[in-house]
Amino acid sequence: MHESLDPTTTRPAAAPAPAVPAVVAQRDHGGDHAAVQAGPAAVTRLAATVESLRAELALARQDAAGRSLIEMAAGVLIERLGCGPTQAAAQLAALAEQADVPVLEFAADLVNQVAADKISAIARDFVSGSAERTDGPALRLRAAEAHSLAAGDSESVADSMLATALRPLGAVAVAIWAAHTDQSMTLEGSAGFGEAEARRWRHVPPGVSTPARRALDERETVVYPTLAQAGLPTIGQHEFTGGRIVVPAGTGGRLIGVLEVCWETLLPEQSQPLRRQFEALAELCAITLETGAGPGAVDDADREFEDLQRLTDGILDPCLVLRLAPGRAELPLEFAVRHVNPAFVDFAGRPASAVAGARLLEAYPLAAEAGGLAEKIEHVFATGEPFRTADMPLAATVDGVALHARAQVSINRHGRHVVVIWRLDDGTPRVARLLQHAQRLGRIGGFEEHLQSGQIAWNDTLYDLHGLPPTAQPIALLRLPDHAHPDDRPAIDRFLRTLLHHHRPASTAFRLQRPDGVARHIRVVAEPVHDHDAAVVTVRGAYQDISAQHWTEVALAAARDQLAHTEQQAAERNRLALQLQHAIMPPARGPLTLHDLEVAVRYRPAEKDHLVGGDWYDTLALPSGEILLCVGDVAGHGIEAATGMVALRNALRGLAATGAGPAQLLTWLNSVTHHLTDNVTATAVCALYHPTTRHLRWARAGHLPPVLLRDGRASTLPQPGGILLGALDHADYEEEHVDLAPGDTLVMFTDGLIERRDQSVQASLRALLALSEQTSRTQEDGTDDLEAHLDHLLRHSNADTDDDTCLVGISVHQSIHHELSTNPSQGFGA
Repeated sequence: MHESLDPTTTRPAAAPAPAVPAVVAQRDHGGDHAAVQAGPAAVTRLAATVESLRAELALARQDAAGRSLIEMAAGVLIERLGCGPTQAAAQLAALAEQADVPVLEFAADLVNQVAADKISAIARDFVSGSAERTDGPALRLRAAEAHSLAAGDSESVADSMLATALRPLGAVAVAIWAAHTDQSMTLEGSAGFGEAEARRWRHVPPGVSTPARRALDERETVVYPTLAQAGLPTIGQHEFTGGRIVVPAGTGGRLIGVLEVCWETLLPEQSQPLRRQFEALAELCAITLETGAGPGAVDDADREFEDLQRLTDGILDPCLVLRLAPGRAELPLEFAVRHVNPAFVDFAGRPASAVAGARLLEAYPLAAEAGGLAEKIEHVFATGEPFRTADMPLAATVDGVALHARAQVSINRHGRHVVVIWRLDDGTPRVARLLQHAQRLGRIGGFEEHLQSGQIAWNDTLYDLHGLPPTAQPIALLRLPDHAHPDDRPAIDRFLRTLLHHHRPASTAFRLQRPDGVARHIRVVAEPVHDHDAAVVTVRGAYQDISAQHWTEVALAAARDQLAHTEQQAAERNRLALQLQHAIMPPARGPLTLHDLEVAVRYRPAEKDHLVGGDWYDTLALPSGEILLCVGDVAGHGIEAATGMVALRNALRGLAATGAGPAQLLTWLNSVTHHLTDNVTATAVCALYHPTTRHLRWARAGHLPPVLLRDGRASTLPQPGGILLGALDHADYEEEHVDLAPGDTLVMFTDGLIERRDQSVQASLRALLALSEQTSRTQEDGTDDLEAHLDHLLRHSNADTDDDTCLVGISVHQSIHHELSTNPSQGFGA
């Protein structure tokens, strides 16, 4: 019968009892049970398969380790011979053949010759102490190292160490322990133990004394010839009762774990070279633990950081969470800032984003001073001892300027991280932040010049202002005239004389000529610094780039000149327009009597003086005996609108002398507007009144209808059709007529009286009708007062377009020469 292999060990397991006829496996699928039976032949095949797979796995691991070791040796040949990878591999095989040794052994010897580590030292000791060539420790340890590089976790590293380096020494099992700051330990990797045993010892709580704990406490290798002599519990204590060797594993002067090696019987004879082999293997374990390759190490590290992040976010003082920088496990240690809490305030005034993620010495390079912050952090990380002080100097450099502060500092280690908490003096971070922002926003560069030694200190902004690289030599104050515009040298000479000879603060502005040909407008301010004997030893000050301000002032001056010229032209044009408007329509307020009509006019200019409009009106007795009544509004403002208004008013006066009706007059006036003016459009109302019959004929060209007030009721006249003047080459206009009666009041107006931006024209007309009826009811003596009526309409108008307004009011009186020829009740609106 074949021996079966226990999958959790590397030793043959007990053979199964012959009396067991079958192994029954059951699976539950929704209530249905299916039984699969296997006989002894199936068990044998299964054991053979497991053994074959285990052999293939071991072979694959050895092959991976061998390839890694050969790649190391090939890399050495590439560096030494300056050849390519293919030539290096061929050269390695040729050299091994000439030496009559296997390639793997020759590769180990070659790596040992160029390496300066413990493994190479062990190899030299064995070679020098033995006359016979040995392929033992050198090859075994180098193969273990190569497999550690190829492995992905501590479990694989443990298997590799046992197979390649420890089993030839008689060891049967190995355990890799990770130590934590709370005195607990976790089993990160093991080989040779059963799965259940490894699971039981996955975590060792604080206070449990084990061989591994003793090695950590004593910080040296602990040797037990048999486990019974130790008298301490440990992994595999019931299975392997032979000797134990427990070696502390550390890197960078810090212990982070333990390597425990087990034998079934007594330990092999101890020697110094053998102990050095175990120390080399422990160092490989430490490297593996440092990179967090153990099972669950990534999850544990993430949970540790998340817990630490939540803890520090609740601290009200500035707090940094540091971790060891990647690739820096040797002394001196270097740390990176992994997290800053919400209360973090950089005493140098930088935002938290400029510190988080950076290396500690990149963010605070002055922390590397002897006895400074970096040294204290390194000590806490190596020993786990907390550090606290009530007064520690902190320093940082920003733009080449050193900024200093003092703070209470607390440093603690939490697993793989270090927490630094500082409490700054009140006002320190605020002042530093204000200084930093002021320099950035104001483009200010600071300098300090020692007069005796000639040493000059500039910050980075100053190099940028002068157009110089940071490695250039700063420019001394006495050489400043050589870099300025020739016209500005007298100003700089006065500045230097006041500063260096009269020892008083001074300032000046000049044009800086930079090496790149760019001219910048610079303002410099400086003050002398006196020593205890009142002698000037240092000059300090600042340069500020005021180019943007200078060119803004130049542009503003030009804009002011142009604006003044434009305003002068506009004022002249408005003056001419007003003069033209007043010449045609003098602002007379007195009423005009024509036959039985009383005519009054009101004109309200726009609220803005520059908006001279084109509103116009006219009242004229014609040769035919009729009276011409008209109101118009030319589109636009300014001199163009005023001249267009004059042209239309005069043209209508001439056309009215022909005796044509209102519709024909507007037809002719449309042709005049379209052909004889420059893109002028206008609206108008034209009416002819016959005094004998009191008959009124009227037409409109896109204008608002007149309002008739009769017997206390107001209404609009019918709206005949007609488009605005000048829109088309030819247009026809309709005509309406109405008979007026004594006491009637007719109001003709332009749109500036009623227009509002928030309501329609019809709503504005209804408001005007209501306002007219209200005016009629408020007259106390019962007689019509035309001027009071017009004043009331202007005063209570709710228009909001700031347009000019023209009103023509016509009141009909009883004629002393003619009897009423028609019944007034038959007129419009009776």
